[in-house]
Amino acid sequence: MFGLRFAKFQPSDYVMKIKNGKIVKEGVGLSFYYYEPTTSVVVAPVSSIDVPFMFEEITHDYQMVTVQGQLTYRITDYRQTTRILNYTYNLKKNKYISDDPGKLSQRVIHIVKVLMKKRIEQMPLREAIQSSEYLVQNINKEMQASEELQKLGIEIMGLSVLAILPNKETMRALEARTREQILRDADDALYERRNASIEQERRVRENELSTEIAVETKKRQIRETQLEAERSVKSKQNEMEQEQLQFNTGLEEQKQTLIELSIANDKAQADARAYELSAVMKSLEDVQPSVLQAMANMGMKPDQLIAVAFQGLAENASRIGQLNITPDLLQGLMGDAGSHSINANAERGGRTR
Repeated sequence: MFGLRFAKFQPSDYVMKIKNGKIVKEGVGLSFYYYEPTTSVVVAPVSSIDVPFMFEEITHDYQMVTVQGQLTYRITDYRQTTRILNYTYNLKKNKYISDDPGKLSQRVIHIVKVLMKKRIEQMPLREAIQSSEYLVQNINKEMQASEELQKLGIEIMGLSVLAILPNKETMRALEARTREQILRDADDALYERRNASIEQERRVRENELSTEIAVETKKRQIRETQLEAERSVKSKQNEMEQEQLQFNTGLEEQKQTLIELSIANDKAQADARAYELSAVMKSLEDVQPSVLQAMANMGMKPDQLIAVAFQGLAENASRIGQLNITPDLLQGLMGDAGSHSINANAERGGRTR
């Protein structure tokens, strides 16, 4: 009525009521009456603004890549921003009277694009498509210190690079090369696995051979120990046999010495008997045989005397004509003890007769 209107804004809007070129009221989520012919309303968003972007750049090796990402910012100095850009709001049509609010996002994206271009054109393709984190860190630092953004009165809250992609032909070439590399890596892995298996088998075989060698060495040591023990036993036996032989040799030498001594003694005794007999015979050289016979018969037993008598008869058998001696006579003379001798002498006497 008569140009007087009521306006109410949301808490996400920063509102400045301007009358006659001066700010008469400002704040977040205001509501007020205003006179339309003389009053202007400037509305700036309080909340953060998300701006997606996608643009193409050329790498150091002249390959085209597409950079996709998102930028988040918010207005911190509303007066500074509204002095540079027109944020006047038409309450009747419920929209901005200019397209400057949309240009703010384009300006920020343009700054990002310039910084992104400066980084990517220094990288080769392979490095560029893998540099998302590197680009985010460096570009975000540069934007925080950017004077242009400070003049716009905005603050960068976040920057993310979602993808850096080459064109389809280049992507297929990279994929083919990568695929071949993966296949080669798979072949290398297969060969390495086979070589590892062969190496493992070789180690197992070496361990088996080492075990066999150790077992054979232990057997040899045991056998050497046994042989050494047998050798020691044989040596002891030889020493004992040598000692026994030396003992036997000494004993035989003693026996030989004893025999020699015995022979010498027997010889000495024989020489003594011979000397004695020689002396006796020499002393009896002049004695009559009959006397010697009588001396020899002294102390003889009856059977010996009878034997001597018969011997004398036998020696003088040529002179005796006939001699009869009966067993009874001999038995009476000699007794039973000399009967066998008498019979024998009688038979010999009968033959001589």
